[in-house]
Amino acid sequence: MATRISSRNARFQQLQTLLTNRTKRHRAGEFLVQGVRPLTMAVEHGWEIRALLYDGDRRLSQWARDLLAAHPDVEHVRMAPDLLAELAEKAEAELLAVVAMRPDDLDRIPAAPDFLGVVFDRPTQPGNIGAIVRSADAFGAHGLITTGHAADAYDPKAVRATTGSFFATPVVRAPSTAEVMAWVEARRAAGLPVVVAATDEHGDADVSAFDLTQPVLLLVGSETAGLTRAWLDAADVTLSIPMTGSASSLNAANAATVVLYEARRQRLAR
Repeated sequence: MATRISSRNARFQQLQTLLTNRTKRHRAGEFLVQGVRPLTMAVEHGWEIRALLYDGDRRLSQWARDLLAAHPDVEHVRMAPDLLAELAEKAEAELLAVVAMRPDDLDRIPAAPDFLGVVFDRPTQPGNIGAIVRSADAFGAHGLITTGHAADAYDPKAVRATTGSFFATPVVRAPSTAEVMAWVEARRAAGLPVVVAATDEHGDADVSAFDLTQPVLLLVGSETAGLTRAWLDAADVTLSIPMTGSASSLNAANAATVVLYEARRQRLAR
């Protein structure tokens, strides 16, 4: 189905809310995706494409033409270049996609024998969610869970910051500690001895001295407030990253990346 948008009509405003309005984005159950790698990854990993928006005034690249041809049954929206640029938040985009969200189901995260997962508690910055997803994908983690009142993982800034890893690594939202720990206990009851490891500058153990080859759920706290008391109580161990210099702590995404790298290093060494 082909349509055209050449003015800020009702359809354009509806698309714009996917970019700017979290409540309406989740009510619609869809979000905007841009970029060759993110869109290629979304298709490769079987995400549902609901609409393709493209610059109606230029000759499209072979990649864009192939993507449109591969999805003949979704809405194709030919757009005025300035309106497409508004949705893309940059002038150079030639094609965007409206993609369906996936359910916030913790069972989307595979509970493999070498399980490595991350909880990001109450993140305030979408870009930090994206950075952790990217690191989780790079170092072999099975998924990311955001908990509490948090930034939106489907925010365009978060999705963009993953550079496509969002579509390869399950990202699930959970209301609180209780739901995640119930899922952990169910995994334990099924024979997977998951260790819950918090990160904190005053940890019980140095991250490099702790066995991260066992099934681990890594906890990372809010950029401003750290982990809640509920998460600290739920943790089996608290790990710290040794630091020198005047810095007292690391950015949440940097801290997660360091521990994920150490887990990967230990697993490769084993």
